[in-house]
Amino acid sequence: MTSPPEDPPLPISEDARESALRRLQEGYAQGHVPHEEMDGRLHQVLTATTHGEIVSALASLPAEVDTTATISAATGRIRRRGAWRVPRTLKVESAFGTVRLNLSRAVIEHPVVDIELQLGTGGARITVPRDAVVDVDDLRTGWKPLRYAARRRSRPGGPKIRISGTVGYGRLKIRHARR
Repeated sequence: MTSPPEDPPLPISEDARESALRRLQEGYAQGHVPHEEMDGRLHQVLTATTHGEIVSALASLPAEVDTTATISAATGRIRRRGAWRVPRTLKVESAFGTVRLNLSRAVIEHPVVDIELQLGTGGARITVPRDAVVDVDDLRTGWKPLRYAARRRSRPGGPKIRISGTVGYGRLKIRHARR
């Protein structure tokens, strides 16, 4: 009896490769990767064709910490702008008020950032970096439709911003930074 053919391995996404490179650099800076091994591990990640090769290059590193932050307000304004550090997952909750998130000059350390919105009434505006890719597939709007025009072309290397959740009685506007 012959065994069924194995599925070919899935190609490695650029997000996964960039995340592995970032983890290696952080591990080196924290002393988890010896200087003598760094070049070999970088080469292994850059030339990897399977996920197993990436996993073996990261084997001695501590587990990655998934950062999550929650910003909530019953009423009033939620505002983040300037050079603020964006966590891997940002939960924004507002019952009655406005939300202004400006990520154009923010410190984004993750290739993918999830923004989970739970908004009651009031408007929200999110400004993303110029080269960001925005995914709004898991976003539900109640009263007014989403206002977002996707960029025709974005430069490679920008973060992916996934916006999900619910916007009740208000409008969500998403735009790319001009510079």
